[in-house]
Amino acid sequence: MTPAMQPVRYSIVPKNPAAHLFEVSLTVAEPDLAGQRFMLPVWIPGSYMIREFARNIVTLQAFNAAGRKVAVEKIDKHAWQAAPVEGPITLRYEVYAWDMSVRAAHLDDTVGFFNATSVFLAVEGPSASSCIVDIEPPQGGAYRNWRVATALSEARRTKRYGFGAYEAANYDELADHPVTLGEFALGSFTAHGVKHDIVISGHVVNLDMNRLTTDLKRVCEAQIALFEPRTKKAPMDRYVFMTVAVSDGYGGLEHRASTALICNRTDLPVQGRPEMTEGYRTYLGLCSHEYFHTWNVKRIKPAAFAPYDLSQENYTTLLWLFEGFTSYYDDLMLVRCGLIGAGDYFNMLGKTIGGVLRGSGRLKQSVAQSSFDAWVKYYRADENAANAIVSYYQKGSLVALAFDLSIRAQTENRKSLDDVMRFLWQRYGRDFYKGKPRGILEEDVEALFNEATGADLHALFRDGVRGTRDLPLDALFEPFGIALAPDLPTSGTAGKPSLGVCVRGGADCTLAVVNEGSAVQKAGLSAGDVLIAIDGLRVTGANLDNLLLRYLPGAKIEVHSFRRDELRRTELKLDAPEASRYLLTAIDGRGTSKQWRERWLKG
Repeated sequence: MTPAMQPVRYSIVPKNPAAHLFEVSLTVAEPDLAGQRFMLPVWIPGSYMIREFARNIVTLQAFNAAGRKVAVEKIDKHAWQAAPVEGPITLRYEVYAWDMSVRAAHLDDTVGFFNATSVFLAVEGPSASSCIVDIEPPQGGAYRNWRVATALSEARRTKRYGFGAYEAANYDELADHPVTLGEFALGSFTAHGVKHDIVISGHVVNLDMNRLTTDLKRVCEAQIALFEPRTKKAPMDRYVFMTVAVSDGYGGLEHRASTALICNRTDLPVQGRPEMTEGYRTYLGLCSHEYFHTWNVKRIKPAAFAPYDLSQENYTTLLWLFEGFTSYYDDLMLVRCGLIGAGDYFNMLGKTIGGVLRGSGRLKQSVAQSSFDAWVKYYRADENAANAIVSYYQKGSLVALAFDLSIRAQTENRKSLDDVMRFLWQRYGRDFYKGKPRGILEEDVEALFNEATGADLHALFRDGVRGTRDLPLDALFEPFGIALAPDLPTSGTAGKPSLGVCVRGGADCTLAVVNEGSAVQKAGLSAGDVLIAIDGLRVTGANLDNLLLRYLPGAKIEVHSFRRDELRRTELKLDAPEASRYLLTAIDGRGTSKQWRERWLKG
């Protein structure tokens, strides 16, 4: 019998919150006799960009069991090798943590947060070693009320939310469990027998935690029931929503039993105010999105992610399925669990449609190509992104909508995209962490959809996934009694003219995006230029729309602008109005249309 490998032991302490420094130690009981190698990941799953976390390691030393220094050499941008040593070896290093996002690590005197991929070096070699992490409190009376929030399993004698030892079966599991430190509001609810905790860090006044737990319970139970309609069994024993509330921020990152979120504090529900604000709806949609990933991408995975290689890019053409479909279901689940109505959902869907159709990049890049190029294009989007790329999130969600409506229409509502998701869950996701991980091969996806539904979806795969044609949404909505029309800004009978740009507001009117073929581009203006006057009147980010209301489409105007420090003058002809969103309207149709529409929205 092969002896069990000794666990890798980590400890982490907020050594100097004011300087944003974590101190980390790592001990390997039985290091490689040829010299142990260590590696810090270059990316974090769910955020497809090389982020070079190793740049934040400030100092690093190695020691043997007797406390004597061991030579350690950096061998590339994210890896180190220690000299051969007999017996245990310990690394001690400092990590600079000043990234207020969900992807890396942050530390100050109010809150600490880290992902393992940012702070814990992985031990190269056998990957089955378990990990024990000692999370230690910062020193000083100012931190006496700090606690620990994570979905990691507590080791013996460690109390939940307490500092102490936590366990992971291997580094992959450790990397999938972020940790929040500090003072935080805590709420709990049970969804189909599984405890869910909500942790809110940051300065929030009059938080209505009761409403938040009640609403998220409905979202979670609806999603559990979607994947397991018979057993209502969730794929985890416990789940943690971790949110940092700030003055201006938005984002989320999924993990197998938790999610890390960041939001505007004004988006959170307030005691005594029961209305559904746009900000709170946005926050619930974010929670819904990341929770849906518990199934779709954390367990149902592309083959390229089974397992992850955290040392380099992991290419797949399937992010439209994992991010796009999740973006489709996040808001749809809010309707299905009764938190928003059909009208609100149609408004949100109309904004997505408008956003996709405004960008000419959709005609140049397919969602499959966008998925593959995420590493160098989507996550590094610049001012020309709308003209060059398409979002596998936004258009991917419309592809999911198209599949759902097409399947329902072809099968007279006997099958739907829900059946596809359940089919993929049963075949790939349900036992992902119980046996040999298996992911979806790119060449198998179309056949899997056909097997799950019996519908002919070849044209949608050809044109909507692999191609760049616009989706036939009008025709797809028709059997469900829904009319689709552009929502054009009006000014008299001709409509408000357009410059074909997006601007940054404020005292200056800076062009952030210049749409391909727009009036502004034809006149030679570019992103980064600052408009200063139209026909002799000063332009700001706040008054541009009101100035344009004075003109009709086709009118010629004189524009003064700055490019860097150079004053420019040009004339341009205003474009016809453009739709930033579309209107979805329920109409009377054939007898089944209302039933089909309700079946789609209610699940």
